[in-house]
Amino acid sequence: MQEWIIAMLVIGVLLLLRDMAKTIFSEMKKSAAALDYDRHPQKEKMQRYAESFQRLANSFYGMPCRKDYLSSSELKDLIEEAKEEVCRKCSLNQVCWTQHYPQTYQRFYGLLRILEEKDEEKLRKARADLIGVCVNQGKLVQELQRIMDRERQNLIWNNKLLENRMAVAQQLGEMAQLMKLLSRDLFDLTEVDMQFRDDFARKLKRRHIRVRNMWTLEQPDGKQRYYAELCTRGGTCIPAGEAAEALSLLCGCPMTVKSEGKTLITKDYGILGFMEEVNFKILYGAAKVTKDKENVSGDNYTCAAEENGQFFICLSDGMGSGLEASRESETVVDTLEQLVEAGFSGETAAKMVNSVLNLKNRDGRFSTVDISIVDLYSGMCHFLKAGAATTFVKRSHWVEAISSTSLALGLVQQADFESSTKKLYEGDFLIMVTDGVLDALPGEDPEEMMKEIIMEVNTTAAQELGKGILERVLTYCEYKATDDMTVLVAGLWRK
Repeated sequence: MQEWIIAMLVIGVLLLLRDMAKTIFSEMKKSAAALDYDRHPQKEKMQRYAESFQRLANSFYGMPCRKDYLSSSELKDLIEEAKEEVCRKCSLNQVCWTQHYPQTYQRFYGLLRILEEKDEEKLRKARADLIGVCVNQGKLVQELQRIMDRERQNLIWNNKLLENRMAVAQQLGEMAQLMKLLSRDLFDLTEVDMQFRDDFARKLKRRHIRVRNMWTLEQPDGKQRYYAELCTRGGTCIPAGEAAEALSLLCGCPMTVKSEGKTLITKDYGILGFMEEVNFKILYGAAKVTKDKENVSGDNYTCAAEENGQFFICLSDGMGSGLEASRESETVVDTLEQLVEAGFSGETAAKMVNSVLNLKNRDGRFSTVDISIVDLYSGMCHFLKAGAATTFVKRSHWVEAISSTSLALGLVQQADFESSTKKLYEGDFLIMVTDGVLDALPGEDPEEMMKEIIMEVNTTAAQELGKGILERVLTYCEYKATDDMTVLVAGLWRK
């Protein structure tokens, strides 16, 4: 039921965003007049939708929290129930519940707490203390045990319901934040000043390109993006890179065409996006071996350059091995990549995936997640781990290990991610591995042995480095992998 609700909400939001995107870009194409985007009615409408989603999320957050133990008032009701069932017809009822009420009540209360804690030693002692005090001690303990088993099951189901509600609240809150972000990207565009546009038009005229409108959008990191409505003279097609070169001369820094936009300027006016060129590039490679006697690896990975200048790397190890483990990790990797491409941060995307995994009845299945996000402008790398093996950074003549003790996705409702940030320099290598690689190494400190193996492989090619590492690890297990093994290597280089 909860998955159906989330699916309907997501579909509704996507349809809404699609329609709003069509509206704003159709207006941009129809008119060259300046628009007051700060008071644009569609922006206000989208922000109201975002606020509504946030209020829905807050209503879920205001619900009762998870409970691990019954309250005193709840135990009082259980005592009354047991009293009615066991003591009502007992000949000593008046003696216990009138003459010695405090002692009897405390005895019942203590028994329920012991049953709640499942402490067998305390229970044996409590039953022994009942001998000579209660003529129905056997029936009493049995009834209290039945009541506590029922309440414990109710507590489990109530907690699961609360966890599902929190998962839905998290999804609603994240959708609200994304809608606010999109409203800024769609409606905070401003037209460039006339002098800038005229200078750009003169440079494009020499390249046989016309410009009709031009807008700018400032990013949170201070970098500018430009959008221009362009067409060619004479009906020919010209690469969009020609316009990017002209814009670079005006901006004083290298500009490039947005990767998801048009790559050709045609005879018909069309809007092209331009962004500042990144300073670095990533070259990556992977080496994989499946578990002995298995045909399919349970490990999956993805590497993708995002339009905001970030490079997203994700490695996931599914529970167990074989086809089922492969499907689990593939689903996690694909979903994470789609969410990051949609504009979510790596940590937010991982939290959303974790909440969905907990909503599904997956019989305790889980997947580890190892994420590295490299800023191709600055070289800063953000590491995010959930149950993942150690990541290694190789630089010149030394290797650094980045470890994690967090649990995998799908094991707990509130995933405990471990994150850190490191500065990478040209020629550095990121080496991400799954558990099977480190488990194959002998000794009490496989991480130190892995560092030595990495230093032994002398190459500047990411693919060859991954193959060399895996080849040396396999020698320690006589080339018979006891688990799926994956070595993912990414090298940072200046453009």
